Amino acid sequence: MNDRNAPLSFRGLGYYIPAIVVAFAVLIAAFLADVQKRRLETEYLRSFTTEQLGLLRARLQGNILSDIKLVQGLVATFSTEPDMSPERFADLSRRIFREGTQLRNLAIAPDFVVTLVYPLKGNERSLGLDYHKNVQQRAAAMQVKQHDRLIVTGPVNLVQGGRALIARYPIHTGKDNAFFGIASAVIDLDKLLASSGFDEDMRIAVSISSRAHEGGEAKGFFRTTAAVDADPVVMSLDIGHEIWTMSAAPVKGWHQPSADLGLFRGGLALLALIIVAPMFWVGYLTKDRHRHILALQDREERLETVSQRLQLALDASKVGVWEYDSETRHLSWDARMRVLYDVPPTQPVCGYEDWRRGLHPDDLEEAERVFATAIETEKPYITAFRVLRHDGSIRHIRAHGMTYRASSGAKRIVGANWDVTEDIQLQAELLQAKLTAEAQNRALEEARRVMEHNSLHDALTRLPNRRFLDQQLALASDDGRALTLLHIDLDRFKDINDTLGHAAGDEVLKQAAAVLRAHVPAEDFIARIGGDEFVLLSRRDPAAADFPTLSARLIEAISAPMAIEGHDCRIGASIGIATRHDAEESAEQLLVNADIALYEAKRRGRNRVEAFNDELRLRTVEIKRLSDDILRGLERGEFHPFFQPQFDAETLEIVGVEALARWAHPTRGFIPPDVFLPVAESLNVVAQIDEAILDQALFQTIRWEGQGLDIPRVSVNVSCQRLRDENLIEKLKAMNIRPGALTFELLESISFDAADDGLKQAIEEIKALGIDIEIDDFGSGHASIVSLLELSPKRLKIDRRLVLPLLESTAQQSLVHSIIDIGKVRGIETVAEGVETLAHAELLRSLGCDALQGYALARPMPADDFLAFAKAREWMPAARPTTARAS
Repeated sequence: MNDRNAPLSFRGLGYYIPAIVVAFAVLIAAFLADVQKRRLETEYLRSFTTEQLGLLRARLQGNILSDIKLVQGLVATFSTEPDMSPERFADLSRRIFREGTQLRNLAIAPDFVVTLVYPLKGNERSLGLDYHKNVQQRAAAMQVKQHDRLIVTGPVNLVQGGRALIARYPIHTGKDNAFFGIASAVIDLDKLLASSGFDEDMRIAVSISSRAHEGGEAKGFFRTTAAVDADPVVMSLDIGHEIWTMSAAPVKGWHQPSADLGLFRGGLALLALIIVAPMFWVGYLTKDRHRHILALQDREERLETVSQRLQLALDASKVGVWEYDSETRHLSWDARMRVLYDVPPTQPVCGYEDWRRGLHPDDLEEAERVFATAIETEKPYITAFRVLRHDGSIRHIRAHGMTYRASSGAKRIVGANWDVTEDIQLQAELLQAKLTAEAQNRALEEARRVMEHNSLHDALTRLPNRRFLDQQLALASDDGRALTLLHIDLDRFKDINDTLGHAAGDEVLKQAAAVLRAHVPAEDFIARIGGDEFVLLSRRDPAAADFPTLSARLIEAISAPMAIEGHDCRIGASIGIATRHDAEESAEQLLVNADIALYEAKRRGRNRVEAFNDELRLRTVEIKRLSDDILRGLERGEFHPFFQPQFDAETLEIVGVEALARWAHPTRGFIPPDVFLPVAESLNVVAQIDEAILDQALFQTIRWEGQGLDIPRVSVNVSCQRLRDENLIEKLKAMNIRPGALTFELLESISFDAADDGLKQAIEEIKALGIDIEIDDFGSGHASIVSLLELSPKRLKIDRRLVLPLLESTAQQSLVHSIIDIGKVRGIETVAEGVETLAHAELLRSLGCDALQGYALARPMPADDFLAFAKAREWMPAARPTTARAS
């Protein structure tokens, strides 16, 4: 059939059948091409994201390792210097921080407690951090000791603020390399991430989370503003104690529309029109080809950028990269490798022989063996050796490499070298410093032993000293065994010191110590505790040891004559014994008991032995109670004056009044001075009592004047303690006392013969203020006439022991008359104490005594009673009976 004769509809359909077939074919091809295009775009995005994330991970890992290497040298230094001063630590740390690292601070924690921190400013809160108590960091810190290796944890929140990684290093010291503590290097997390390229300018979205090795929930600590899409690229980074998981995706997600999707689909449309528009189809193909060329150029540029960044990283870390082909023996070196091996940069090709020629002759054989073994076994290549440069200098090289097989099957090894010469030199210096420190430590230990021995022994007698005794007492307090103490005090030792000098006194102590060593059993402990005091400590059975007999032998031996500088010197000894009968009694209390027994021995006449007993204990308790009451009484103002008037011997008018101290005890009533004064003297508070009595006596004189009672003078007793008060004169000046209105009574027992210049000066200054001086209890035999004449007192008070027997003894009358005559010759008034009867008063008047004081005329009385007594004038002959007063 002819086409022209065919029906029109069939003919038209026939024309379009090829077009329809082509259209269907193009449609199917376009659909498949579109699917393939989207798959390629997704693969491209994943490849790009993987590449970017890998670079970030490499930079991050490199920065962490770089910071860790910097701190390892400091840790090695500290192992040799565990007692490193803060200044030394700060100096070494400052060198590390000059490297421009991400380190934030360094800390040393002996026994897990931070004691050294650098820099200190801003990190003061870290000092004293105890890892045992820090819940967040305790586990990682403990693992450092458990695994005895570097542990890196993070991120953690710091007590001084901020987040960081913490690299913890174990520190070992001493000859046995014992665990000392940990060193903690804090790496600033934000600075670390920023320096590794984690910022908002990244072309991918990134998030980082941390999870412990042993499992647990992952915690995120970094993410970009753009969220990470589903099915991200994931890489992990093992930092030691924890694993970081890094997830990344394109900023706009995996399903972002392709920029050239419309053009691609337009091209597919053009393919459908290729039959009718072949030129347009060719132009479209040309345009599409050009687009792909631009894409390839862009990829090449990005690859070059990545290569440059990698090269910068290698240059910054001073690491040389190499590759070796075992079949061709071709060795590929970068520029840094050429510098390390002193190979000219102009040399076009490097080979195995270039590497071999650079090795130090002593390291050549071993280096080749290790290299050959790594290639043969295809195991990691890790070694260190020396390189001998052309100028004769030696560099220490550390090499790491990995073996792999090329597509051709040839074995190749790629690796890196870096110069560790400075590290080796530092290690050598540290080793020398360690050896020097060990030698110094040995010398210090020997000196410490000598010093410890000297610190526990008396330099003069070579006996143990008080410190050694305290240690023995501390040990004895815990065992509860029988324990006896002898407290030995030399008698008359001060006399030898004062007469023959301290050199003779020292010789006496040495000979006394030798006597004690000779007579004290070897198992007993004897110590000199100061001055002329010794203590014997014994754990022997008291019944078998017979300590009283031993004490008597010691006294007898010590009392034997000693030849000192050509003189026969005799001393004695008093010994107090105390034995522990109760296991609960402490050794310190036992020493106190022995001291109490010694005091009792001296009180009873010296050169004797006294053992501590219940009677002494009760007396001690009573004295302690009385001491507490006296101190409390001073605080509460319980000490008051009683006033006893002094009368003119001729007229019986009151010419003065003596203020006598009385203690108004809250439960025991008024206590006389002879009861409390001995205890007050031991407490050194007699001066306070004198001051209180003086203040109240002066107040009463002002009160009496207001009542119209004229008392010419008031006398108060003044102790030696009071006279030695540095502030006494200033206080008396402030009182503005009328001259002659106040008299200080000084006991003759003060011994003015031996009074020092300071005491005499104080008396003269008191007299210059218009205060009279009166010698109390004159005639007791302590003061010489010469010393009294030098003192020039205003009055002498004749001791009552001379006055009482006057009526029966003419000899006593002559003695008192002589005292009165001496006073008249020197212009010194006399006052008779203890006038018990009117007959005494008459006799004393006839002997020429100036004033009388005693119970025959008036007893001591409180201030109010005295005021009433003085106003009533009942003592005058016209106002009272002539009978004598009872004593």
